[in-house]
Amino acid sequence: MKIPGIVIAASASGSGKTAVTMAMMKAFKNAGKKVRACKCGPDYIDPMFHREVLGIDSENLDLYFCDRERLKERFMHHAEGAELVVTEGVMGYYDGISLDSDQASTYDVARTLGLPVILVVPARGMASTILAVLKGMIEYRNDSNIRGIILNRISPMLYPKMKKMIEEGLQTMGFQVQVVGYVPEEDAFHLESRHLGLMLPEEIGNLEKQIDRAAEILTETLDMESVLKIAWEAKEMEYHPVKAKQEAAGRKVRIGVARDLAFCFYYKDNMELLKELGCEIIPFSPLEDTRLPEHLDGLLFGGGYPELCAKHLAENRAMRKDVRKQIENGIPCIAECGGFLYLTEELEGEDEKHYPMVGALPGKGIKKGRLTRFGYIELTAEMNGVYMKKGEKIRAHEFHYWDSTENGEDTLAVKPDGVRKWQAVHMKGNLFAGFPHLYFYSNPKVAKRFVEACRTYRSK
Repeated sequence: MKIPGIVIAASASGSGKTAVTMAMMKAFKNAGKKVRACKCGPDYIDPMFHREVLGIDSENLDLYFCDRERLKERFMHHAEGAELVVTEGVMGYYDGISLDSDQASTYDVARTLGLPVILVVPARGMASTILAVLKGMIEYRNDSNIRGIILNRISPMLYPKMKKMIEEGLQTMGFQVQVVGYVPEEDAFHLESRHLGLMLPEEIGNLEKQIDRAAEILTETLDMESVLKIAWEAKEMEYHPVKAKQEAAGRKVRIGVARDLAFCFYYKDNMELLKELGCEIIPFSPLEDTRLPEHLDGLLFGGGYPELCAKHLAENRAMRKDVRKQIENGIPCIAECGGFLYLTEELEGEDEKHYPMVGALPGKGIKKGRLTRFGYIELTAEMNGVYMKKGEKIRAHEFHYWDSTENGEDTLAVKPDGVRKWQAVHMKGNLFAGFPHLYFYSNPKVAKRFVEACRTYRSK
């Protein structure tokens, strides 16, 4: 299958990838193209931007979480019917899981999927030096597949001269790489970066207007036809299905999934695997609903922003009481990061006040003011649990500015470098809770056991 697609990459974070990617997708969508979005790496927030702000379905592409064949399979499934797939890179183009590795980097994803790359290059304050930067980026790997350049933060007056100088200079070096457009100094392209991402509806509304304006500008400053031609340079993709779809082993089960302003971080792949296994996803709001939906077989609490909603969550005593009652009655439950904090005894809000939570687990959530245990991890069960057996592994990711006084000790979390490690996760009967965001496809047995526990619970 041949899928027209491009990767938007840069030499470093903060180069303007996100703003360019979102404005570009919006511009092509406005032009009537069927666009799909992807994001390299484990990040939840950018795919949420794609879905909530642009109305474009988005998929994480991550070579730490899954192998190359699985990545191809997920990409092709996601891209079916698209006229353009735009993938936003992560960090610098060659930056991988460790300082000296390009494994799981944007480059690694691009070469695995055979996608051409368009490089966003901040051009402010540079002249011919930009050629040295581009030469290094293009030559660093023989299969870099960098096919286009977008100059960021450059004036309309200077752009034609820079484009000519860059294209002629690269041609002299033997590189046929086109400058396909530029981004001027405009507020519309200045996206505020904060660890919380989007939350409030008014924030989403404001960002929609900002991206609309950025797309209007990019329509004038980007050679959209050339971008499409580069996208069609994507290689025909072949893959061998990892295995047939997971078969549901019995009746449908109803999984209550917390979805509101406080709980909104879920991997699309995890939801799809649960559906394959026979789950019906039943959304509910710990903020607004006064009790759980009826006839649930299991519960899933994802990450999000409970610290911003701590007062509101605490005031909803009826929901907190119902959740605790159901967990104490043995309903299967998985809680990750913010969901884990919600199930503990107490949570410090962003206002530094402390609020009562569900109390199904010991411990208090506390504000740290800095990233705590950030990045990829592999969890190894240190005991036999309902969903993981001793010695089994599953891959996950942590990203949180809050910590807990009781993080759990039932798994060992190990960073990819094999050096840094710590205890994590509570495996307490049918409750599996901790800071790690799990990726089910890295060990589908965990998801299967969760679903089977849900079936057993309902049949009691």
